[in-house]
Amino acid sequence: MSDATRRHLLAGTVAGLSLAPMGAWAELLATPAQARGPFYPLELPLDDDNDLTRVMDQAELAQGEILHVTGRVLDASGAVLEGARVELWQANAQGRYHHPGDRNPIAMDPGFQGFGKMVTGADGAYRFKTIRPGLYPGRTRHIHFLVAVPGRADLVTQMYFSGEPDNDRDGLLRRLSAEGQAAVTIDFQPTPDEPGSQTGVFDIVLG
Repeated sequence: MSDATRRHLLAGTVAGLSLAPMGAWAELLATPAQARGPFYPLELPLDDDNDLTRVMDQAELAQGEILHVTGRVLDASGAVLEGARVELWQANAQGRYHHPGDRNPIAMDPGFQGFGKMVTGADGAYRFKTIRPGLYPGRTRHIHFLVAVPGRADLVTQMYFSGEPDNDRDGLLRRLSAEGQAAVTIDFQPTPDEPGSQTGVFDIVLG
């Protein structure tokens, strides 16, 4: 099955499509695991919902281009997984993480949450509102994910942006096979009902 076919089948979160009956395609490619990185929060913030563009008690909104990252958590057979905890963390629009270990001299963005989480419902879907991350030194643009499902090993992975010039030079991304790179590299398109923002579909498949 080509990557284009796989993405068409898995785009139901945005397009409102339902999965085709099993047996219509082979087992789905599991989303590859990647390093958690050094900037997972040492202490989870009080405001840890799925909207990273605003922080509780802060008047200012996050700086940067608004993104909607959406998708479903699936098993290798294509079945949706209810009750999956999806966590997301990333750098702000200037490329700095909300973490004491990030020595980047760029100022923090008080309106950016930096970390969010949600639990999938019966449709296996998740959605985050965030911003396009800035470039962290030595890396291409990326967003970190952790997915926890009861009875399964946690998956830690990273999502990348198609068309980024630094993708070909990113050591972590290049370690993946061509299929693995395609599974975690996402195309973002303008959001129809929200001018100035973009939406990307990142379906996460647990092996």
